[in-house]
Amino acid sequence: MAGCAGHAKGVMKPVALSTAIPHSSTVDMLVATSRAPSGDPNTLFSGERSPRPYLTDIAISIPPNRKPGTLQWPKKLPPDPKTDFAVTRVHELHSIAEGRAWFSQHTVDGKVLVFVHGFNNRYEDSVFRLAQIVHDSDAHVTPMLFTWPSRARLLDYNYDKESTNYSRTALETALRTLSSDPDVKDITIMAHSMGTWLAMEALRQMGIRDGRVNPKIRNVILASPDIDIDVFAKQFVEMGAPRPKFTIFVSQDDRALAVSRLISGDVYRLGAINPADEPYRTKLERAGITAIDLTKVKTGDSLNHGKFAESPEIVKLIGTRLVAGQPLTDSDIKLSDDITAVIAGTVKSVGTVAAKTVAAPVTAIENGKTTEPKGPDIEDTLKSDPQQRELTN
Repeated sequence: MAGCAGHAKGVMKPVALSTAIPHSSTVDMLVATSRAPSGDPNTLFSGERSPRPYLTDIAISIPPNRKPGTLQWPKKLPPDPKTDFAVTRVHELHSIAEGRAWFSQHTVDGKVLVFVHGFNNRYEDSVFRLAQIVHDSDAHVTPMLFTWPSRARLLDYNYDKESTNYSRTALETALRTLSSDPDVKDITIMAHSMGTWLAMEALRQMGIRDGRVNPKIRNVILASPDIDIDVFAKQFVEMGAPRPKFTIFVSQDDRALAVSRLISGDVYRLGAINPADEPYRTKLERAGITAIDLTKVKTGDSLNHGKFAESPEIVKLIGTRLVAGQPLTDSDIKLSDDITAVIAGTVKSVGTVAAKTVAAPVTAIENGKTTEPKGPDIEDTLKSDPQQRELTN
């Protein structure tokens, strides 16, 4: 909350660049949304739901002389492109054909990064965050944002969660449209927080319809996934096989997921597990899921919920390795001694990161004790038959 308090809101109205700014850069992105239009050029879209999707071509100017992992919000309007992130172009597209033409003009070796934001995000929040990730990661991809109807209010958690359910077919349709584009060769999905639920549900729907996820979707990155672990295992199985390569970023000190766990009936969230602990280590390895533990990585995020985007090393890892679909091995991970990785049998030593209980203070307030419930055993779910069975013999 403190990180957002000092900057201007309503920054989507384009500013003109009168002269070239040395060492600045521009990120072009295609934005698909299930949000309703706001009718205000400063915000473009609201947190309410739309029965039809919208496509917008947007360009963001990135200021020079900034630290990777940071996002320079304007303190006043209009933004100053010399010091601030600034929108320089907004152009609504009206058809799939226009969307295909956009990809044809902006293709980068046929690789596309689709970003799905998390809880408590305005339209502009997700636009600027994707621009920062793409720029700082130096990922050679064409960026596409899918932004769903979040009211961006802390007390609207349930509304936001239902908005992800409302939007899953829209995201599935967007992914299908991308996959059928001959200019698109390789798709990476990166989702954050509550957006990981939406991404998993869209992929699960695709798998149920077609028997598997489209083979162009090769890589799925889930950052701080706000998903019940049992439910994730079920979604993973029901999307069919073969599946994309999955990587999850977790952190046991994620305060946002601690609160989510509390209001979700004290159910473990996937993004807060310790992947070095059993049963998670063995089960993730068997499923071929890469888990990267960011617990000891320090950023300016007081909630420890956005480390994947705010740590320069992690952002670079996303751009140079994960988005490229390259496997991670023990010798490749040299980010810092504080990062623990569990990688499908390739990392032999997972370090000595202690399993911390991020929800313990909240649990203590709630019931006067800090005893942890036993974590769920997901092995049976991960091995289960994705086909529906009759309820009776």
